[in-house]
Amino acid sequence: MQITTVGIDLAKDVFQIHGVDAQGKVVLRKQLKRVQMASFFVNLPPCLIGMEACGSAH
Repeated sequence: MQITTVGIDLAKDVFQIHGVDAQGKVVLRKQLKRVQMASFFVNLPPCLIGMEACGSAH
């Protein structure tokens, strides 16, 4: 599993993570709590990350 792009739906406490490979195939779908975010991304190889948030995500 080689994740090249990760999309994050930002929220106050729970985040949805969606990862795809170079061909655009979904290789990761995960729900993370705020305290889990740093430990998840520190173990992920370098990749493109895109973030989406609604007005109440601050």
